[in-house]
Amino acid sequence: MSLILFAFVVRFRDGLPLSASTDFLHNKELQERKQQLKVISKSLSSLPERGTVKGHELNIHFLSSEGVSYMTVCACSLPAASAFCFLEDLRWEFTACFDNSAVALASRPYPFLEFDSAIQKLQQHYNQKGGPSLEVTLAEVWEDLRTSPPQVLTMEDVALTNGAANGIQLIHKGQSQRLEPVSAPGILSLILNIMCAALNLIRGVHLIEYTFQVSQDIFISFPLQSHLYLFHTCQKKLKSFTLLTIIILCNAFLFGLRNIWQLAFHMSMACLSTLLTLHRKLLDRNMDCGV
Repeated sequence: MSLILFAFVVRFRDGLPLSASTDFLHNKELQERKQQLKVISKSLSSLPERGTVKGHELNIHFLSSEGVSYMTVCACSLPAASAFCFLEDLRWEFTACFDNSAVALASRPYPFLEFDSAIQKLQQHYNQKGGPSLEVTLAEVWEDLRTSPPQVLTMEDVALTNGAANGIQLIHKGQSQRLEPVSAPGILSLILNIMCAALNLIRGVHLIEYTFQVSQDIFISFPLQSHLYLFHTCQKKLKSFTLLTIIILCNAFLFGLRNIWQLAFHMSMACLSTLLTLHRKLLDRNMDCGV
């Protein structure tokens, strides 16, 4: 098995892919590591210059320099010095071919496809020879890593860093939380909630002396139900049942001022909204990114 399986070059400021090696292995862990590379590339501004993300059989090593980051997926058996020596050689090869202005002006993914062959040759050399041709280079890297070792990270660390950098609060480490798509009954419920809130506000204005406070409570409750349906919040079940109770009590207070059909309509809408809110599940969106 090759020791260096994949190499990836990205722009530091935004993680734009510039070039990558080609592999034909159908290794499950390799595919997972390749997906994680893009997650790391989006968090580079918050990560150290050099770092290692350890896996079960494969590790990710990355090195950032002069606005470009160089990443590789290697077998765990490959010494860290050899991996970072490969990244240093990759850096020298890339800077010899492209200057900073070309990198800054890149506007689409993989603009330097011609560099892929250079990556393949360098990768092949390391896999065959086990390291650089000049031992002094490897010795220098060993010494550098001894005095300033790369930071060892986990994907949970990277995910939290990425979320904090973008103002996102992650509920579970390594995963972004999304609710299921809004259903057709959900859209109908939202429309009817808005109608109920508007009707209650109008009634509250006309009956300000007696029922304004009650109508105002219902007016506030229906939009809150819509908010609970649309967005994920903590203690959703408790909040949903609390709002349902408020709406039912307010409608009971209005008994006699509204006919039975109006009361039934408002309470049915509240029950429907609560049911839809409780049944709208979270989706665990894996950090999927095709590299």
